[in-house]
Amino acid sequence: MAAHGTLPGILCQLSTLGGCTHPIRLDGHRTEYDVDTTTGEVGAVLRHLDSTDLPAGQLLVRCNNRRTTRCPACAEVYRRDTFHLITAGLRGGKGTPEHVATHPRVFATFTAPSFGPVHNRPSSGRTCRCGVQHDQEDDVLGTPLDPDTYDYEAAVLWNAHAGALWRRFSVYLRREVAKRAGLSQRRFRDHARVSFAKVAEYQKRGAVHFHAVIRIDGPGGGDTPPPPWATAELLTDAIRAAARKVRVEGPTLDGRAHTFTFGRQLDVRTIRSADFNDGQELTERAVAAYIAKYATKGAETATGTLDRPLKFAAELAQLDISDHARRLIRTAWTLGARKDLEHLRLRAWAHMLGFRGHFSTKSRRYSTTLGALRDARAEWRRAQATAANDRATDTTYVLAHWVFAGTGLSPTEAWLSASLEPAPGTEGEPTNG
Repeated sequence: MAAHGTLPGILCQLSTLGGCTHPIRLDGHRTEYDVDTTTGEVGAVLRHLDSTDLPAGQLLVRCNNRRTTRCPACAEVYRRDTFHLITAGLRGGKGTPEHVATHPRVFATFTAPSFGPVHNRPSSGRTCRCGVQHDQEDDVLGTPLDPDTYDYEAAVLWNAHAGALWRRFSVYLRREVAKRAGLSQRRFRDHARVSFAKVAEYQKRGAVHFHAVIRIDGPGGGDTPPPPWATAELLTDAIRAAARKVRVEGPTLDGRAHTFTFGRQLDVRTIRSADFNDGQELTERAVAAYIAKYATKGAETATGTLDRPLKFAAELAQLDISDHARRLIRTAWTLGARKDLEHLRLRAWAHMLGFRGHFSTKSRRYSTTLGALRDARAEWRRAQATAANDRATDTTYVLAHWVFAGTGLSPTEAWLSASLEPAPGTEGEPTNG
């Protein structure tokens, strides 16, 4: 490539990927035209881009995968965006007023019920039921004491219904808050709103649980102050009551009826100020960092399972995964063959141990959105490109046509990419502020 003078060009193109290791390759073209703002007439061509003229022969764009195991660079951008989204709902910014920091808010963790005894590290300092004091990194943690009696069927089905259970909980929570305020559900909407942002995390045993920031706002959401009766104590009590009551009816398989609830372990803690207090208080920054960390992880991180779908059950025999993960996946695959469970798409989500919900979700009025953060970053990049080209136009007309051509980098491109510093603005930094 150097002999043909294309090496500097390929380096430049790869640097715009921000370190993405598995970019999407596109064939096509894009043309920008100047537009007369007075007459609306389309004028001269400002810029034309054709994939065949690019050093890599195709347009390379970031994969934007949120999983650290698939693309660390893109996952880091996703983590940062999630951090800023959560932080905006805790202390304002990104279009959210700063007075949300004075609203009652808590950090809650919802766990799955037990499906059988597993190896663990009791917080009391006692030994595990097996009689061993396990190290924190012990691979046996989270695996069943007796795999033959562990309820793998219920574990997979619980994951498959966890999203529905959360949605039902959010309805129950509003009812419980209204009840404690002495309001009907209809009148409650005229006085307050409950906002939240949550992330799903896998426990070592392979069961999903949820971490959530939950906040009480005024009737206009974060833009309006909450009513005087809204306190963190009231919110905590309502969360505990709703978590106890909520349940989702599941399928009946071979005469066994499944009903899904949250586990008995429920942790609800009030979020304090942004200032640390010798590590004693749960702070806004600590909560945002904790949630953002888990937004880029999946079942493969906690349980040693897969980060991509299976095509055939026979693949399981060749995979270097734990026996516990293998049995969970095989159970999901087997259940996925049942006609009465086809709506759960268990085979498509067997690598996720049955969970097919979104890892990171929020209520509409909690704060900004990931899309808005990405748009702001894209606008910043466009402004930088315009400044670099010393070209400013009021209005442009764009014609573009792109088709998917593949994914990934060639061995040479990957080698070059690993030695590059990302181009300014491609690491996700513009959302920091």
